[in-house]
Order: sequence, then structure tokens, then C-alpha cells
Amino acid sequence: MLSDRENLIAAARAMAARGLSIGTSGNVSLRGAEGILITPSAVPYEALTPEMIPLLRPDGSFEGRFRPSSEWRFHLDIYLSRPSAGGIVHHHAPYCTALSVARREIPACHYMITRFGGGSVRCADYALFGTEALSKAILNALEGRTACLMANHGGLALGRDVFAALGAATELEALAQQYMLSLQAGGPVLLSDQEIEDATNQFATAYRPNTGG
Repeated sequence: MLSDRENLIAAARAMAARGLSIGTSGNVSLRGAEGILITPSAVPYEALTPEMIPLLRPDGSFEGRFRPSSEWRFHLDIYLSRPSAGGIVHHHAPYCTALSVARREIPACHYMITRFGGGSVRCADYALFGTEALSKAILNALEGRTACLMANHGGLALGRDVFAALGAATELEALAQQYMLSLQAGGPVLLSDQEIEDATNQFATAYRPNTGG
């Protein structure tokens, strides 16, 4: 069984392998037995080892030889405000980032939008990376949601654990791609509020845990 630190490294490497990040861009964290673990700043994911993973304290300080990602603040603030969040993945994937550069949200173009908690994936206001202002903008965009875009920056998704967050981040990029392709085809026909509500209810039934019973 992998440790929390090994799981974090596995998720970070998978993010890169899926084309969601290039070089050392993006960051991954989890809420584990020790506390909040996060990928370190400026270290290639393939070079990570468990002892290189910093442990974030609630006051923003950290334990470990390697400093945490420069984006540690919004990770910490999300965990403090969302007790159910067990993992966070932030990436600079092409389609999410392209929409964020245009400062466009993802509207109700596909029923899978409900996977993120509502009829849109909002784009958080721009603020300098690593700042308290960015953290506040992200928390606003995440109100009632489990994912958002970040203006002129990238995308972010939460999950019950780090691998659920990775799955959500991957689906977020797929949805962004589908939306952008639909714009090239003349623009999407958006789902109505009632259709979103129906999809939300159906989603809760169809995607509940499958125990095989």
C-alpha cells in the first residue's frame, strides 16, 4: 500500500503523463494522515521522492527541506473551507488555459458540467500567482462548485482524494476542449436550467458508487 507521499507523487506524474502540465507547471496536494502534503516548487515531477514533499501547517508554514509550491496558499485555504476536499489538482492544460486567457467560463454546453456542481464552471478573477488575492478569487469561483478556471492562468479541480481530484481535472480539460470545438462549429446550444437540474439528479443516481450488488 502506497503512503500519502507516494500517492501524491503518483498523481503528479500522472498529471504530467496526461498532458495536463508541462515541465514543473501546476501543482498537486492532498489531505493525509500527516496533514496537507503538496508538491514542492520548481522540482520536475519525475525527480520527486517522498522525503522531498513538504508538509503544510495551518498557519502557512511548512516542514521539510524543500519549499512548497508557490501556490500553496490557495491549496491551504481550500482545505480550510472545504472539509470534504481530500485532494486538489491545479494544471495549465491547453484548453482550460486558453479559456482562462480569454477569461471565459464554461457554460452549460454538456450535461457533464453538472459533475462540477452546477450549470457552469466559473473563471476566477485574475490576481498574481501565489497571493492572498488569488486565493480569495478562487474561493469565490468555487462557491457551490468543485472546479474553476483561473483567469490568465489555468484550471483547478477538487476531489475526495488526490486521484479523484486528478480524474476531475482531466474531465475539466476534456469539457474545455469540447466547448472550444463547439465554438468553432458555430457555438453550442446551451442546456436549460431544467435540463441541468434533471441531469444533476440523474448524475447522482447513475454515478453513485458501484458495489456490484
